[in-house]
Amino acid sequence: MKIIVGLGNPGAKYENTYHNVGFIAVDMLAEKLGAKFSLKSKMLALIAECFIGGEKVIIVKPQTYMNLSGESVRAVLNFYKASLDDLLVVFDDLDLDVGNIRFRKNGSAGTHNGMRNILQEIGSGEFSRARIGIKKDNPQIPTIDYVLSKIVGDRKEVILDACKLCCDLSVDFIKGLDGEKIMCKYNGKKQ
Repeated sequence: MKIIVGLGNPGAKYENTYHNVGFIAVDMLAEKLGAKFSLKSKMLALIAECFIGGEKVIIVKPQTYMNLSGESVRAVLNFYKASLDDLLVVFDDLDLDVGNIRFRKNGSAGTHNGMRNILQEIGSGEFSRARIGIKKDNPQIPTIDYVLSKIVGDRKEVILDACKLCCDLSVDFIKGLDGEKIMCKYNGKKQ
């Protein structure tokens, strides 16, 4: 079993914002795999289930709002009795250039509040993550205003291409491609 979690904020107000690129990427993954989301309130998430080559895949969109994402991730891991080796979290990263993606097998939360909460709730950073770059082009804009702003203009196509690439990365993760090979194949790449 593999669990792919995309981070974001629920509700129409936050659709197509920089902070929701994790949701965008897992929406693409669910569509590609023919999986449909439904609300599972016990897990505080929208969940889509499917199979790839006999491997059960759980796609997760926490509905707790970004800063409490860990509550949902912990509930999902407990419900499915999954190990951290089975987990991939997809999220936005202000420190990466727009459209770049970076895979790591473990690490810290960096400056990301959603990831910080996941590490706090599950008590470990020993799980895979894929970050999608959303770096600001104007440092004068307050970070909170920027991450909650709509993705527009040239950046929209670049971000959507990165989400598609992240979707491919997720499929490779599900199929069991070695983490080092995933890093070589995707890190620093743009569509």
